[in-house]
Amino acid sequence: MGSSAEYVFVGCYTGDKGGEGDGIALLRRDPATGDMARLGLAARTPSPSFLAQHPTLPVLYAVNELSEGTVSAFSVAPDCSLIPLATHPTGGGDPCHLAVTPSGRHLVVANYASGSVSVHPLDAEGVPGERSDLLTLTGSGPDTERQSGAHAHQVVPEGADVLISDLGSDRVWRSRLDPVSGRLGAPEPAVEAKPGTGPRHLVRAADGALILAGELGANLTWYRAAGGPTLEQRGEVAASTASGAVYPSEVCIGRDGRFVYVANRGPDTVSAFAWDGENLAQFAEVPTGGVWPRHMTLLGDHLYVANQRSHNVTVFRVDPDTGIPTSQGEPTGEPTPTCLLRWNPPMIRP
Repeated sequence: MGSSAEYVFVGCYTGDKGGEGDGIALLRRDPATGDMARLGLAARTPSPSFLAQHPTLPVLYAVNELSEGTVSAFSVAPDCSLIPLATHPTGGGDPCHLAVTPSGRHLVVANYASGSVSVHPLDAEGVPGERSDLLTLTGSGPDTERQSGAHAHQVVPEGADVLISDLGSDRVWRSRLDPVSGRLGAPEPAVEAKPGTGPRHLVRAADGALILAGELGANLTWYRAAGGPTLEQRGEVAASTASGAVYPSEVCIGRDGRFVYVANRGPDTVSAFAWDGENLAQFAEVPTGGVWPRHMTLLGDHLYVANQRSHNVTVFRVDPDTGIPTSQGEPTGEPTPTCLLRWNPPMIRP
């Protein structure tokens, strides 16, 4: 691999969550071929199940998915080694997702078990402080085992707002984040999904449509603005054609916006859909080459899948014309992977 190599950080489950990982690992990616090579452990930290980076600073953030959750921050050196900066309690249980606001001034964290969202102010160096707010959601759904209460699964900053997918209440909430106080306003439903959907992760199409993966409904649904604060559902499609239990995890959209992909735990597949702005039409479904695809990411013409239970990362080349993913090469061994994050080195301005 030459100087054009890219780097991908991998989050995982460690022993406290029954995983076999030790912390945040580092992979090297060849952008030309898509091939991956494991470089080793970048930082020891408990169950860093989801990762994010600062938009303008060389800082990496990780949730620590523990019963008493924490968030950790690391300075990223030019060689992608990680230097610990800070760790703070999130005030909730089992944080599973986090994101930095576009301004780079706040970090927001989804606490799954407690159904809450914490906010942590970031200083000029990107170091998080003690939380400035903890927003606790309410609501439930028809699945008595999985939806007895709110379960925040993803936080998506959009302008001054934060979208919160709530698996427990079948809603995607919208809350306004005050940039000065770092506090979240009262949540309003941006999406009221069909009962039993179990919203997990979402993506925005370039045309503004919101596409939602339903973990419990085993579906993709999509929504558009309808004149009020709540978006209107415009369609629904099964996430997989496989029989048996299907639990969609990650959903992502191709660079040109024509193709949407969803990873399906259970059948262990990735389904590919054509998106024309009005409908999703499945045109392919391929085995992931592993077990329990927890997360995936599209990088250039390649799709990378983190297979949690088979302890590997698999690579697919995506045909730019047809959108069909084709398995490529041998899997990269990685203990209990749960998240993949390509490191985009920030442009340091003088």
